[in-house]
Amino acid sequence: MLKQFEEKMEKTLENLEGEYANIRAGRANPNILNKIKVDYYGVSTPLQQVGNVSVPEARTIVITPWESSVLKDIEKAILCSDLGLTPNNDGKSVILNFPELTEERRKDLVKDIKKKGENAKVAVRNVRRDANDYFKKQLKANEISEDEEKDYETKVQKLTDKYVDKIESATSNKSNEIMTV
Repeated sequence: MLKQFEEKMEKTLENLEGEYANIRAGRANPNILNKIKVDYYGVSTPLQQVGNVSVPEARTIVITPWESSVLKDIEKAILCSDLGLTPNNDGKSVILNFPELTEERRKDLVKDIKKKGENAKVAVRNVRRDANDYFKKQLKANEISEDEEKDYETKVQKLTDKYVDKIESATSNKSNEIMTV
């Protein structure tokens, strides 16, 4: 019975970690390209499927397309995205250079990270509320006893605490990563 609620909490955590992976920390991370789609022969295609993405240096990502005719489309897709990066084209590949983050930009990113973490905690607590409501309805319908309902409430609270701790840990780790120069 608890499995469905735990799965929802797990999805919330996975979603948060996915959002954190897309936050630029001044270091080259190919995950920031995950949401970028390239117009490839009239089809919107994920960037990773039109070429090879590599990180030769800490602040550089190189995208080498399988076909050189796609270079301009890759550049266009990156420029149209919200990455805030300007691609360089050397004729064979697209190069993305990551500038050093300023102290002010780092602090803004940390604020954003904490906000996303709080939103994830709220989502987990909403799952807890839904679970408790579900068990209260079962109690009213005489499908479970009061003792079972209390037992489920305790288990749901333990699950909630576990996922809130995981969210806090992920938030803390990402904040430290951003603030490390």
